[in-house]
Amino acid sequence: MRDDLFDFSGLHLRPDPSRTVIKPFSVDYPEPFRDAAHPRMRIVIDRVLSLGAEACLSECRAALASLSARHRNVEATLVRRFEAVCADLGEAIDATPAQQLLIGAYLSAEYSFEAAALFNPSMVLRLNQTDAPADGINFMLSLRGIGEGHVSSVTFRTGRWSAATGFAVDEPSPWVTSPRIQAAPGPDDHGTVRIICEGSEQPSESVLFPILPSQRQGIEDLRMVRFTEEDGTPTFLGTYTAFDGRDARCELFRGTGINTFEMTPLTGSVPASKGMALFPRRIDGRFAMIGRQDNENLWLIGSDDITEWNGGAKIVTPRFPWEFVQMGNCGSPMEVDEGWLLITHGVGLMRNYCMGAVLLDKADPAKVLARTPEPILRPSPEERSGYVPNVVYSCGGMVHGRTLLLPFGVADSFTSFASCPVDALLARMN
Repeated sequence: MRDDLFDFSGLHLRPDPSRTVIKPFSVDYPEPFRDAAHPRMRIVIDRVLSLGAEACLSECRAALASLSARHRNVEATLVRRFEAVCADLGEAIDATPAQQLLIGAYLSAEYSFEAAALFNPSMVLRLNQTDAPADGINFMLSLRGIGEGHVSSVTFRTGRWSAATGFAVDEPSPWVTSPRIQAAPGPDDHGTVRIICEGSEQPSESVLFPILPSQRQGIEDLRMVRFTEEDGTPTFLGTYTAFDGRDARCELFRGTGINTFEMTPLTGSVPASKGMALFPRRIDGRFAMIGRQDNENLWLIGSDDITEWNGGAKIVTPRFPWEFVQMGNCGSPMEVDEGWLLITHGVGLMRNYCMGAVLLDKADPAKVLARTPEPILRPSPEERSGYVPNVVYSCGGMVHGRTLLLPFGVADSFTSFASCPVDALLARMN
């Protein structure tokens, strides 16, 4: 149901199956047929090596022609895959340059990372405000894409908002970069992995797809936040859900450029759950998160170490019918004059996901000053159907001046946008 609180944009971001990334493709035999001395990948390699020189070159040219239409630096990507396969097998493989490329191609695949859905966005203010609207801002979006096998990845977009004209999102680049993965250097890396999307010239060319065992079935719901350190330095941080097919847990995202990212496992009792959202600055010198570690209530957690989270205090519990089943955050708290504005989600009748809001005390966020007794956004009759019906959900909006800018997912299928005056939203609370 829509009312007069929000100004809804006619802009929708829908999945595009033509956007693909080159990813590893590994093959093995079922357990009864496995032979450690003759792994299936080595047998595939031997078949490639058995091709005559002309046949090898012909197959190689065909592979490069097909992939180069949608990907940059294809040869470097395939050679890197060949080298990774050699490392996995623990042996050096004597192969010509053409054979290396072809082996890399046979053991790679194109993955359409947003073939089925594009939703659960988060929004942050871009560092680059060049050419921003005079009455608005430039922003960056993270989005959850779902592809083959219900595997989730994270993709990015850029755009702008103007008080006069509303939301606009740039067309994504036709190119998507295959990431290179390396361990972060240094003794205190906390198991950090660095993702380097070499050649990405804009955010939409980078994609984060599962690379670690903890992420095997998906990287979900990045809650991105522009975090400001005490010296005023801004950093793009966030938390996301890593899903291995059985267990879900929170991990830390750090953006260090348009083509370099870091992923760090979080430790402690709290991250073994979903839906943590980082405050955009320290509070009393400590990092702070909103969590939902019991899958029902909102918790406030503090830490001196951004990678370790324990304990916490329950601060918001389900009170109204639209949130009787559970509550969670819809992104990081946003600082306004009156306190911390937190957009929430509630799950109610027939697993309907609606959105509400809570105002927390600025000095002590454990104090709840007010909350919305009714949803501020709920599935509309026109847009309730999709991959998961009856859901509206966001992973983070932002406040510009006294306007809330809110991207949100609809039915776990596509993304839409709305804005509203902060004063009008606060007036809905009691």
